[in-house]
Amino acid sequence: MRRFESAASSSLSTFICLLALVAYFLATQQSFVTGTNTGNHSSPAKQKHQSTTLLAASSSEIPVSKASKDGYDLLGQNVIVIDSSSMTTNQIQTTFDKIWEKQRNNEMGTERYSLLFQPGDYGTQKEPLTIKIGYYTEVAGLGPNPESVTVTGTIEVYNRCFEVDSYGEGKFIPTDDTEEGLCFALNNFWRSISNLSIHIATMSNTKGSQNNSDCRSTSNTNFWATSQASSMRRVDIKGGDLSLMDYCSSPGYASGGYIADSRATTGKIMNGSQQQWFSRNMEIKEWHGAVWNQAFLGVKGAPDDSDYPSIPFTTLKKTPLSREKPFLFVDPNDRLHVRVPSAQTETSGITWADGALTPGRTIPITEFFVVKPSDAVDDINDMLNQEMHLIFTPGVYDIDKSILVQNANTVVLGLGQATLTAIDGCVPLVLGDNIAGIIVSGITIDAGAIESPVLLQVGTTTPNTNNESSGGGGDDDHHLNNPTTLHDLYFRVGGPHIGKADVSLEVNSNNVLMDHVWVWRADHGVENFDKLHGFEGDDERWATNTGRIGVRVNGDNVTVTGLFVEHYQEHQLVWNGQGGRVYFYQSELPYEPIAQEDWMMPDGTNGWASYKVGNDVITHELWSAGVYCYNRNNPDVVTEHAFEVPADTPGVRMNRLCTKNLSGPGSILSVINGAGEGVDNVSAGPKYVTEYPGLVSPFGEVKENDESADQK
Repeated sequence: MRRFESAASSSLSTFICLLALVAYFLATQQSFVTGTNTGNHSSPAKQKHQSTTLLAASSSEIPVSKASKDGYDLLGQNVIVIDSSSMTTNQIQTTFDKIWEKQRNNEMGTERYSLLFQPGDYGTQKEPLTIKIGYYTEVAGLGPNPESVTVTGTIEVYNRCFEVDSYGEGKFIPTDDTEEGLCFALNNFWRSISNLSIHIATMSNTKGSQNNSDCRSTSNTNFWATSQASSMRRVDIKGGDLSLMDYCSSPGYASGGYIADSRATTGKIMNGSQQQWFSRNMEIKEWHGAVWNQAFLGVKGAPDDSDYPSIPFTTLKKTPLSREKPFLFVDPNDRLHVRVPSAQTETSGITWADGALTPGRTIPITEFFVVKPSDAVDDINDMLNQEMHLIFTPGVYDIDKSILVQNANTVVLGLGQATLTAIDGCVPLVLGDNIAGIIVSGITIDAGAIESPVLLQVGTTTPNTNNESSGGGGDDDHHLNNPTTLHDLYFRVGGPHIGKADVSLEVNSNNVLMDHVWVWRADHGVENFDKLHGFEGDDERWATNTGRIGVRVNGDNVTVTGLFVEHYQEHQLVWNGQGGRVYFYQSELPYEPIAQEDWMMPDGTNGWASYKVGNDVITHELWSAGVYCYNRNNPDVVTEHAFEVPADTPGVRMNRLCTKNLSGPGSILSVINGAGEGVDNVSAGPKYVTEYPGLVSPFGEVKENDESADQK
């Protein structure tokens, strides 16, 4: 997406003691908090596996703080537990700095890390922590709520800088020179922060690469300059401002982004150059700035949106359906659990106000199979059949057959951007038809060199589309209030290696909730394509990294909060189910079509609409969406319209749509179904349709504010 230009003991007695310990634990363990423990302790299969899980995961009976210094014995060598009782501030700073140096430019690498703070206080006003987060790095607190971990200092993401000449030649050579380099956040993907508080503090003598100490030390600001696939969840920002743009180096363009269940009530949030942004269930004091499409769903303190599209805010007071992402936490006895939030309706604000525990249920770590990259899929599926949940430790997993999740209320949780790569054209992950309460969170799924029909399939039964119901088979009324839920799921076709997938994400089940999903057919990578043909290898990229459709939704009553889909070779999104609701959509059309014939529908229509609602759909709702074009490989390629919906269908409502030319070649002739002005390299937009069918915005081109990014 980026475009500026554009060991268990062998002793039998020890083993017997461990088994006895497990039995005692299962008989006496009570949830740390109110809520239902989903462990079915009457299940012989589950009881049979408890000791195996303890040994494999080094046992939750061993307190976290007594694990090895770096936490390797707990959840694998790339999970690092930070503990204020055993580490000095300097040691903590050094630990984070070493990881950042490895990951700061490791965009297409295979290393993955999760750094977890034990409950406590870290850093001081005199000795603040300056934590920088690079690629494939997760930073999270292990408390039951964000106020259990306080970091005094900053936890930040900065611009990446490149040598100007190398960037123009497509070589992308990083540099530490923030004054002469080309610095932006457009490629700042695949990282996260969650479940902690940041008490912002900076110090004037802060030094270091890409740090711009004078600017940062005087700003009293935490910089979070990210783009797609970088979530901030359950974070409390105190004592200063949060900037979503790194304005300490230039040009500082950014293309995010996502925040949820977070609070920033003592300072302002600065949008800066963020082209678009989605905020859900927050409490904020002030929001400053907008570029093309800024959306707020269930955010207390959100800006007024009555001046749309002159100021492109979309503010909806309530979130109609939400479920927060599961998270690891330790109880007062230092035993690990996973908190699984319940689904909520018609909400606003945070789930943890006044120190409350997020509503839901608690599952002890003993009920999870802790997966390592060396584990075979057959073993993973065996554990799932024994009613175990899954935790994928940080790493890259070669998946040669489908992981099958078929039991209700199963939790699949990835740590440190765990990545599943399809081998031999398999479908890496399949969820059963219309099963209540399956949750998949924090997983990246990569296409492999042999084409997969799908990368993630939610429900295996493709429904028959009609005007009454189009969901997967089975009676699914029992999980209307307990939807299958997907959080922070990211898909890639190409980038780190050649990838092929016909469809990346297919949803056949009904009553599914998707919360923050990025589906990306790579516009850049390290595949070493022939750059003599097409723009920087675009001809070979188009023919090799094949991905026809990004997301296809066939199920009914599917809700999405935060969807990003980019660069697929036909529609980016096809929606065939009834009763769909989408809140925030961002999309870029593919850059590489070689000729118009490569970007043409069978009926002769020029180009494929990014957002396609099926002709048989009679109820659908979309709020706050932007589709962008940049035909760098052939400037003559055009797209008829960005959004396409069935005509004369009043139950299909499309609200607050925009299109934008990314200040280069390429054209979109209309916003939706022929309505709304077109964009091209002369009239770049953005152009808006406020409501369809209904009001087409009288505004032609809306002038952007001074902080906007003219190119992506």
